[in-house]
Amino acid sequence: MLACSSISCSHEEGAVVPRIALATCRPGPEVAEDRDLPGLVRALAEAGAEASAEVWDDAAVDWARFDLVVIRSTWDYSWRAAEFTAWAERCGTLTRLANPADVVRWNTDKRYLGDLAAAGVPVVDTRYLAPGDAPDLPDDHEYVVKPASGAGARFAARYTPDEHATAVRHLGRMHAEGFTAMVQPYVRGIDTTGERALQYFGGNLLHASRKGPVLAPGTPYDRRKVAHPGLTDWTPTLEEAAVARKALASVPGRPELLYARVDLVDGEDGRPRVMELELVEPNLFLWLHPESAPRVVEGILKAATR
Repeated sequence: MLACSSISCSHEEGAVVPRIALATCRPGPEVAEDRDLPGLVRALAEAGAEASAEVWDDAAVDWARFDLVVIRSTWDYSWRAAEFTAWAERCGTLTRLANPADVVRWNTDKRYLGDLAAAGVPVVDTRYLAPGDAPDLPDDHEYVVKPASGAGARFAARYTPDEHATAVRHLGRMHAEGFTAMVQPYVRGIDTTGERALQYFGGNLLHASRKGPVLAPGTPYDRRKVAHPGLTDWTPTLEEAAVARKALASVPGRPELLYARVDLVDGEDGRPRVMELELVEPNLFLWLHPESAPRVVEGILKAATR
């Protein structure tokens, strides 16, 4: 259960009550449950805020009435990335949005990995195939195909060179829906050391987790995946923390980020590489790390009253 810590848990007489919206999405068969959301709303209210969960595409919501809108679990955005980005830009003109709209615009397109690589951040090797491009796929190693705008491993699959025809059909489906595809070598380190997620809040490390491999061989791209299998607590190494900090420092414009998650895997050399940098709607896993909840609440209240 999320709880208050050093933060006042009552409305002091005459105090200004910050109004905070936690942006989420409508439930659906392909949308994961945000296990943190009810407790986070409750903890913010107990800490003195007027807090509520609001659906990002609900036309009835008056975003201007909030002092802060925190994007939390808008996990259907990848179906409608352009619409979601337009909402973020509109919302950002009405109130304070965390993270800011320019960050949303940059981070919802995973071609940002190229920007990180250009800045010297070690990332997983990635090529991009836009609609109309030839299906240039590896013929000498296992690889992953997934959309450049995606969440929860949606439309992601793992292939061997012998599965070329299936991978081409996968590309065709994504291109028909307007998606640019990413092609990455399957990072075999995931099978042994897993994928590590380093969470940051208010610029500081909040906690870290480790999960197992998401993409099993032969799993169809259009089958729903378990996005975070076998999630456990993790203590990051000094090198993992250094790579994560370098990735965060390489975000264009060096914006102020309320939250961030850096997902790392081990490359063929055994050293950490960035798989993804989640700056829009990362799952915070507070259900696994309840001790982090007071810091999250405090960080949100500070952002709302700035």
